[in-house]
Amino acid sequence: MSEIEKALAEEPAFAAFVAIDWADKKHAWALQATGSRLVEEGELVNTPEATQVWAAGLAQRFPHQLIAVGLEQRRGAVIAMLSKYAHLVLFPISPTTSAKFRQAFFPSGAKDDPADARLLLEVLLKHRDRLTPLRPDTVATRALQFLTEDRRKLVDQMTAYSNQLTGYLKLVFPQVLTWFEVHTAVLCALLERWPSLQKLQQARRSTVEQFLREHNSHNAERNRERLDSLAGAVAATDDAALLEVAQLAIATLLAQINGLRKSIAEYGARIEKHAKAHADYHIFSSFPGAGPALTPRLIAAFGTYRDRFATANDVQCFTGIAPVREASGKQLWIHWRWACPKFIRQSIHEMAGHSIRFCGWAREYYDAQRAKNKGHHVAVRALAFKWLRIMFRCWQDGVAYDEARYLQARLTRRQAPAGPADTPTPSLKKPRVLMKSSGGFTKVAGLEV
Repeated sequence: MSEIEKALAEEPAFAAFVAIDWADKKHAWALQATGSRLVEEGELVNTPEATQVWAAGLAQRFPHQLIAVGLEQRRGAVIAMLSKYAHLVLFPISPTTSAKFRQAFFPSGAKDDPADARLLLEVLLKHRDRLTPLRPDTVATRALQFLTEDRRKLVDQMTAYSNQLTGYLKLVFPQVLTWFEVHTAVLCALLERWPSLQKLQQARRSTVEQFLREHNSHNAERNRERLDSLAGAVAATDDAALLEVAQLAIATLLAQINGLRKSIAEYGARIEKHAKAHADYHIFSSFPGAGPALTPRLIAAFGTYRDRFATANDVQCFTGIAPVREASGKQLWIHWRWACPKFIRQSIHEMAGHSIRFCGWAREYYDAQRAKNKGHHVAVRALAFKWLRIMFRCWQDGVAYDEARYLQARLTRRQAPAGPADTPTPSLKKPRVLMKSSGGFTKVAGLEV
């Protein structure tokens, strides 16, 4: 067991507490040794060499002892540089927490790096029971976490470029959008070869037909419709200035989209390789609707360590699927969770949505939710809430999902007797509130049970 794992098992006797307010060039830090009231302050240059010297100095000053370090990062350059030192136990602090803490003590809005470091140190010293030490997952799992998240970012960038491309095509070449989907490789290849309607119409019909076949467009009837439409197409504009700018922009966007398509394919190959080699692949690939795209994302969402979540409710709250209940006085408000890892919530939501097509009981549950006048996404979140309980149990037991076993267990629970026959059934009657008028106001007089 590593030193970090021991720190997770029980609170160790830290030799000192350090808080770092990170920045791009220099970090401000504040340190308080155990048993001392003196707060030391300083700066740390944001380089691996300076970080190594600083960490080595702490190890020499507090030999063979652990040091708690609090900072406003869970991922990033500072975490990457500090996580390799075994004597430093890192406590990520939410930026929202530190911002609210600063606002409470500095309502004027005054702010500087040394003061922020001292505030973070106070959070670390006095509220450490509410913080969780950083526990890096295995290399295999973290590789999937980084790869799946980065791939999603590339897909989002590609979508943004595709939307820009659509905008320019609507100005100068709108017909092509009715012939092909904007994100397809065949459209990009066609525009690279014939960037305008005029140039495409100058090509022979047989040349365009051969081009379509070479790019996996084998629907003869559909290709004939495209070519017939091409023959009678009229240019959207003859504005020379607009055509020049639009064609340059289209060429630029095509280069970006083609580059992203290649990168996404490379990411996909790496993700598939890591996912199939992961020890939990057989678990998450067994869920209906997971598929090759969502299985790696589910593996990354749950992680490797089984003690990460104590109950299924912990998973439901962490992923943002479980709603939040706010109550104050007579007011009660239930809303969806705002503070959660959005990419993980999206992964669980998408898996639940896909499961409707492949799982009978999931389809029945979704239809029942829609019958209650709930929207599509509300119904899918409710289904995801149920799926997370099943996923958690399979993940804890290390077994693949078995639908027949689940349906039998559900049937058994429904058929189970309510309890011994001589056990009285508690009354479900709600107490009636008694009201009375006094001084022109109506107030509660008592309860009638």
